[in-house]
Amino acid sequence: MNYAEESLRLHGEWKGKIEVISRVPVKNKDDLSLAYTPGVAQPCLEIQKNYDRSFDLTRRHNMVAVITDGTAVLGLGDIGPEAGMPVMEGKCALFKAFGDVDAFPICIRSKDVDEIVRTIYLISGSFGGINLEDIAAPRCFEIERKLKEICDIPVFHDDQHGTACVVGAAMLNALRVVGKTIDNVKVVINGSGSAGIAIGKHLMNLGVKHLKMVDRYGILCEGVEMNPAQAEMAAITNPEKFSGTLADALKGADVFVGVSAPHIVSKDMIRSMAEDPIVFPMANPVPEIEPEEALDAGAAVVGTGRSDHPNQINNVLVFPGLFRGALDVRAKDINEAMKVAASHALADLVSEEELSKDYILPYAFDKRVGPAVAEAVAAAARESGVARL
Repeated sequence: MNYAEESLRLHGEWKGKIEVISRVPVKNKDDLSLAYTPGVAQPCLEIQKNYDRSFDLTRRHNMVAVITDGTAVLGLGDIGPEAGMPVMEGKCALFKAFGDVDAFPICIRSKDVDEIVRTIYLISGSFGGINLEDIAAPRCFEIERKLKEICDIPVFHDDQHGTACVVGAAMLNALRVVGKTIDNVKVVINGSGSAGIAIGKHLMNLGVKHLKMVDRYGILCEGVEMNPAQAEMAAITNPEKFSGTLADALKGADVFVGVSAPHIVSKDMIRSMAEDPIVFPMANPVPEIEPEEALDAGAAVVGTGRSDHPNQINNVLVFPGLFRGALDVRAKDINEAMKVAASHALADLVSEEELSKDYILPYAFDKRVGPAVAEAVAAAARESGVARL
């Protein structure tokens, strides 16, 4: 199937992938009086007296806003907010299908951080959570940080943290395959944008102690051109303060994670890694190295972002269940403990009997995934003090 042509044709037929469906009957005078005026005044007054009742008496308790400025849509770049709408609608459809979470797409016509933050804050009372999507770095870091400071509902940039949680789960199980421990392996992440930095922080929260970040200018270290987010990572990674290229960083490394560009890793680079290396080339649609080439060069476990290869590292394994768990306990935030719990819950779904070099993550349509992630996230929210239920 030519997915591009068929998807375009179907989008013309669908005319949108989501719609609003009423949960109440409006068929007679009593229905109208209960769902709307005069009866609706009573729940309004209850919410006026107690803000928290906005979660009990409206759909807010199960509603997430999926928000973009259209500056980093898929691999298409800055195509504008309206052009990003098909992706946002698709994300909303996935929220419903995999987490039974209602989601609504919102595309903002601005690239100004403060204007975007203010816009999202002003509408946040309509939602139980905010999912930021396809916002370019480094602006995405500042937008998320500022929103977390002023919003009383979870704010989550999926391109950063959803990706990080799935990579974390994949790495935990890949390490089981090769018999290595997370605190001893040397990890290299190529691509120091929003996803790469979030992956780096998350892997360190999972226990990684030896990490090098690489971007187009080389290994992140003092003296290299960096934005503030990269400088923050340079200060807590690469303790030996090595400089050099990606090829230099990979020598003796146990794990490679790529969120960068097509075909920039060679077989020789893989051969230079430690014994039984784990290789996650996740550039989409063309990975940093083709899986077959990585395996031929000695990789023990390979995972990509693609569905036509084993071990697809796919955000849909995390974000629906993560938000489901956060909403179920009315969490004020999605914190590090909740993200770590999501990675472990996802990894634990693969039993010792099932685990292999070609099966380190459950499949996207495994019905256990959403509930398992939600339960673990909800428990972590309670234990870490951000749950309100």
